[in-house]
Amino acid sequence: MKEVTMDRQIQHKDNMRVPEPTLRRLPWYLSNVKLLKQRGERYVSSTQISKEINVDASQIAKDLSYVNISGRTRVGYEVDTLIAVLEHFLGFTDIHKAFLFGVGSLGGALLQDSGLKHFGLEIVAAFDVNPALVGTSLNGIPIFHSDEFAKKMQEYDVHIGVLTVPIEIAQCITDVMVAGGIKAVWNFTPFRIRVPENIVVQNTSLYAHLAVMFNRLNFNEIK
Repeated sequence: MKEVTMDRQIQHKDNMRVPEPTLRRLPWYLSNVKLLKQRGERYVSSTQISKEINVDASQIAKDLSYVNISGRTRVGYEVDTLIAVLEHFLGFTDIHKAFLFGVGSLGGALLQDSGLKHFGLEIVAAFDVNPALVGTSLNGIPIFHSDEFAKKMQEYDVHIGVLTVPIEIAQCITDVMVAGGIKAVWNFTPFRIRVPENIVVQNTSLYAHLAVMFNRLNFNEIK
C-alpha cells in the first residue's frame, strides 16, 4: 500500500506536469485578482500581484505559464479572463461531490461551510455512528450511519471522501472508503493513512500547521 499525495508533480489534463507549489500559489493569485477587480482594475500584471502577496513577479509569471492565458506587453492580463481561466484550471468551476466521515466538531464545521461549494466541493452526505447524529441533518446535509456507506455509494455519484474521524479509526475508515469506490481522500486527521497507488490523498492536518506556527513563534521570541 502506498500513499499518493499532492507532494508529487500533478499530471494536468493537458498533459502538462504542474508542480504542487504552483498549484498552491495559483489560488492566491486568483483571490488577489478578484480583489483587484473589486477595485475597478481591468488589467493586472505579475508585478501588481507580486506587490500584493509578496511573491516574486518572475515566479508568478512562471506559474501562470502553466495556465492557458497570455498577457499583453506592458498591460498585463485581462482581469475577467484571468479569473475565468484560473477558476477553470483549478477545477473550481466543476462541482465535485463528496462524502464526509466523522461528524465531530471539525466535521460539523465543514458541513456548515457553504463556501466549499464556491470552490467546487459539495459534501452531499455524512457518516457517523453516534445515535444522536444518525438520521439528522446539518446545513441540509443528511447524516447516515457508517454501515450505510456502501448502499449510499450506489445512490450518489461520489468519488471524494473527507476524513475527520478520530485517529484510532482513520485507517479502518479509509480502507472502507477505498473498498467502496472512493478515489480521493481529503484527510484532516494527523494520521498518515495508507492507500493503494491509484488513490489520491491530500493531507490537511490542522495540528501539524499549529506545530509549525508555534515553533516559529517561539523561535522569534527567543531571537
